[in-house]
Amino acid sequence: MKSFAALALAALLAGCAAAQSKEPRAASETAPPAGPMFEPTEVRSAGSVTVDGVAIAYQAVAGTLVVHPKGWTDTLAAERRRDKDTGKDVPDAEASMFYTAYFQEGVPAESRPITFFFNGGPGSPTLWLHMGAFGPVRVETPDLVHGSAPYRIVANDQSLLGVSDLVFVDAPGTGFSRVAGKDKADAFFGVDQDIHAFTVFIRDFLSKHGRWKSPKYLYGESYGTMRAAGMTLALQRQDIDLNGVILLSDILNWDLIPDDPQLNPGVDLPYIVSLPTYAATAWYHKRAAGNPPELRPFLDEVEKFATTDYALALMKGNGLPDNERQAIAARLHAYTGLPLAYLLKTNLRIEYGAMQKELLADKGQTTGTLDTRFTGPTLDPLSKTTSYDPQGSAIGGAYTAAFNDYARRTLGYGEGRHYEGSLGVYGSWDYKHEPPEAGRPLIALPNVLPDLAAAMKQNPQMKLLVTGGYFDVSTPYFAGWYELQHLPVPKELQANIAYKYYPAGHMVYVNVPLLREMRADVADFIRRTDHID
Repeated sequence: MKSFAALALAALLAGCAAAQSKEPRAASETAPPAGPMFEPTEVRSAGSVTVDGVAIAYQAVAGTLVVHPKGWTDTLAAERRRDKDTGKDVPDAEASMFYTAYFQEGVPAESRPITFFFNGGPGSPTLWLHMGAFGPVRVETPDLVHGSAPYRIVANDQSLLGVSDLVFVDAPGTGFSRVAGKDKADAFFGVDQDIHAFTVFIRDFLSKHGRWKSPKYLYGESYGTMRAAGMTLALQRQDIDLNGVILLSDILNWDLIPDDPQLNPGVDLPYIVSLPTYAATAWYHKRAAGNPPELRPFLDEVEKFATTDYALALMKGNGLPDNERQAIAARLHAYTGLPLAYLLKTNLRIEYGAMQKELLADKGQTTGTLDTRFTGPTLDPLSKTTSYDPQGSAIGGAYTAAFNDYARRTLGYGEGRHYEGSLGVYGSWDYKHEPPEAGRPLIALPNVLPDLAAAMKQNPQMKLLVTGGYFDVSTPYFAGWYELQHLPVPKELQANIAYKYYPAGHMVYVNVPLLREMRADVADFIRRTDHID
């Protein structure tokens, strides 16, 4: 968990002397501001991919759209030329947001679904979903081990072009996207700023490419699920209704994230909703008591324990009797494989990174965070928690290299430009969020469930597909299920939500058989929802 403090707001009063002066303003004060910092770009190419035995010809567009901060209007420049104080609260910054779009040739655009994809971070470009899941090509990486160059790019017969046109969007400052201007970080690096930027991007994309009448979908992964859920309401406020939203590895309520809950005593939910993933990890590495033969029945048992006996024990805090403490520790040992003495020392609370570090400590190995099936050498055997993610280390280089080569050789985009693979903004991100009707950003961990609920109530036709992997510690699958069980919508709208979980990690698609299964599930979801009943 990250700490958030209230920011002191200082009101700066302009002196009245200049206003009362009869002297004309200096030329520098009346001169129009410099021109735009960015210009839209576009490079077109053509290709074909075969999906389900059908060749799909497409046009690819790699380019950028210019996006401004909240409060900007297309009259602001003229107003500022007339009165330098007009719009002074709007940050003087811009973002150039890079995208790669794929449009099927020969089909009517107005009836053709269009899906917008984005990864998360915050601070990650969308090369993962692009090059690993649903674009017309993908990079091959070995399952569960570290690969090496040269990396092979292959035609992706699991592309979603069979059911939808595709738009992969890089967040401001990531990939080929850029931010510039005064206060650029404040303007774009935050929960609500990010939602605004992507909302405006989609609005302007629909206009540029004539797609206002198309069935529309969002596909967000990881932090991108928070963005997507927040955008459902933000897009409605731009009079843009969605047919559906697909969430992969969702985290919409950050009170549930497993990051450092020990820094927030009394908040025990992160330990509860993470436990089933810890148990899945122990099951995979054959450290669970009795080596249960099947995963899903085992997880049913762990989920029940987590939400009953374990939750009650944690609620008792320091008042938990010793005999109950011993009994709970024994159950945790059976489910997680962690030593009984260690569990008692942790006060029955397994913090983020500890399971990955301790489970295979006798082998000197650390399990993955994004996918706990991955293992790698422990960097510091004396550390309390893990200090790196073996899966991220295993596939990051492959994805970055593959997209750099593909963008420049095939899409014809990127000459003279650096592709920013990761932007280190997680710790400095502005996590304040203004839920609907709150009237102000809240000093709390962000929670976009109210936004999603309001959007679903106003657009009861919108459907939701929630997906994830059992071996993902960064966004535990049970946390995602739990939060949506608390979505404040009536029962009839709860039926608009479908769930599907896979024996995989955070990025389900890195395993090709599971990519096939997930693509079939997403394609079926789009086919079922691309029209109004």
